Amino acid sequence: MCFIFTCGETEFSKQLQGYENVVCQCHNCGNYAARVIKRNPWFTFCFIPVIPLSVHGYQDVVCSICNFAQPLENRQDIQQMMNGGGGGGMPLQNHPGQGPPPGWGGAPPPKQQNMQYG
Repeated sequence: MCFIFTCGETEFSKQLQGYENVVCQCHNCGNYAARVIKRNPWFTFCFIPVIPLSVHGYQDVVCSICNFAQPLENRQDIQQMMNGGGGGGMPLQNHPGQGPPPGWGGAPPPKQQNMQYG
C-alpha cells in the first residue's frame, strides 16, 4: 500500500482596508502600479490550508507589473498620504490654471531656407 502526501505553502492576499484607492510608484520598475495588500501565508497539506504561518499577516506594497514587494513600514510616502500629509500620489499631466505646457501655442517656428545642391 502506498500513500502520497503533498505539503506546501499558499498565500491569500487582499487589498488592505483603508488603502483601497491608493496607487503609488513602484521603487523597482518606476511604474505607477503598486498597491497596498495584506498577505497571509498558510501551510497546506494535500492542497488544503491547515496552519497559518503568520498570525497578523504581512502588509506590503506590491507592483502589479513586476511583482516587486516592499513592506509598508519602509514606504513613508504612502504613510504620509494616508495621514493627510500629501506629497505623494501620481503626478498630474495638466494642472488647472497653469495654461498649456511650455512649447505649445505662441508664434510658429521660423521658416527654414530650402536646401540647394551644387
